[in-house]
Amino acid sequence: MTAPGQPLHLHEDRLFSSDPTQRAIARRLYAQVSALPIISPHGHTDPSWWAGNAPFTDASELLLTPDHYVFRMLYSQGISLDALGIPHKDGTRAPVAPREAWRVFASHFHLFRGTPSSMWLNHVFHEVFGLRVRLDAGTSDFYYDTITAALQTDAFRPRALFDRFNIEVIATTEGPLDTLEHHRAIRESGWNGRVITAYRPDEVVDPEHEAFSGALKRFGEITGEDVYSWDGYLRAHRNRRDFFIQHGATSTDHGHESALTADLSPAAARDLFAKILRGGFSAQEADLFRGQVLTEMAAMSLDDGLVMQLHPGCCRNHNPCLFHRHGRNVGADLPLATEYVHALKPLLDRFGNEPAFKFILFTLDESTYSRELGPMAGHYPSLSLGPAWWFHDAPEGMWRFREQTLSTAGFYNTVGFIDDTRAFPSIPARHDVARRVDCAVLAKLVAEHRIDEDEAADVVIDLAYHLPKRAYRL
Repeated sequence: MTAPGQPLHLHEDRLFSSDPTQRAIARRLYAQVSALPIISPHGHTDPSWWAGNAPFTDASELLLTPDHYVFRMLYSQGISLDALGIPHKDGTRAPVAPREAWRVFASHFHLFRGTPSSMWLNHVFHEVFGLRVRLDAGTSDFYYDTITAALQTDAFRPRALFDRFNIEVIATTEGPLDTLEHHRAIRESGWNGRVITAYRPDEVVDPEHEAFSGALKRFGEITGEDVYSWDGYLRAHRNRRDFFIQHGATSTDHGHESALTADLSPAAARDLFAKILRGGFSAQEADLFRGQVLTEMAAMSLDDGLVMQLHPGCCRNHNPCLFHRHGRNVGADLPLATEYVHALKPLLDRFGNEPAFKFILFTLDESTYSRELGPMAGHYPSLSLGPAWWFHDAPEGMWRFREQTLSTAGFYNTVGFIDDTRAFPSIPARHDVARRVDCAVLAKLVAEHRIDEDEAADVVIDLAYHLPKRAYRL
């Protein structure tokens, strides 16, 4: 499809070295992985898409409204979230037409030059929608009309895109109070796409979460447990974990501000829980409670086999103005310095040597790669490293992750690539970027005669496919 404007072209050697020897090796390695199925074991896509298979409404609702990477950048340049049609906390929106929101986005698309968002979005435009001119103010309506028209066809319904993207399995993430009705509907529909859930209990684990009190009450109602006693609270988690397992879950996920874990005596844990319930606890006591629950979750994982993920080190909702107006997940989260060696020791003292316990650790603090995380994953049989995440899910971040963890953790104490996204059409783009970067990294090792090319081919296939599948017990 053509329209006046500058051409949009995806170079076949993008992200490969400018050195001709390395580039040639990377091309050969990439040919081994470019068409492999996508394993997406952790993310935040909406299971209702596949349950109902209803068409996506328009370009803005598909590509702009759900993507906090996009509107975060636009907000940083003084563009209000209302102008982009981002919902308010109560579900209402400013009266802006989706086409007008798209025009704002298109006229500012130059802000994304050189960012991973630009790479992902241009991949979507070119590969998914067949567009061959760049997005800008002059092509905004052409883009909007082309994408929106395509979305009304059967070929662009959620299940058709799932198949087209060659997704073998995708995991969504649900909270402890979720009914999982969409997962049940998917399973009962007869469709063969594999969409599973993951257990994310933060709202009943974090006493500083704004929904904690109400969520805890509902937690007790749906489990039939006395969640105001420590033992009943733990039984309620086991109850919900089992419910999630019945709906396909193979993992849990925990998003805590710190990586602190604790191993209190039963009496001390009960006393701490009682103080949390009374209120008036300190920030340190809230962190200690979260840390104790992490260790309890690890014990449950050893029993029920769910892989445990920890995503620490993020100061969420840093901008109170946006939080009060729009709620969570609107781009106002910031990385924090995070300590792991001492913080994780209570949990690892109990479970770090258990091969049957699988613990996947992420970070937003790149300074910990070579100092803490690589050496830890290179020692404990239970521990694996998740890939460069969130702010570092970019070619440069992926390179830093490999360079700083390879010497101590190798490739095989990592779990390959995890896209961790809400933006469904960007999933193949993100996996393509990760595969290309890993091919470039391995090509450099081959060119320097550190490994042979046949070994590099084995590694890049494992990173793209086998390691995430094995790590998440898929």
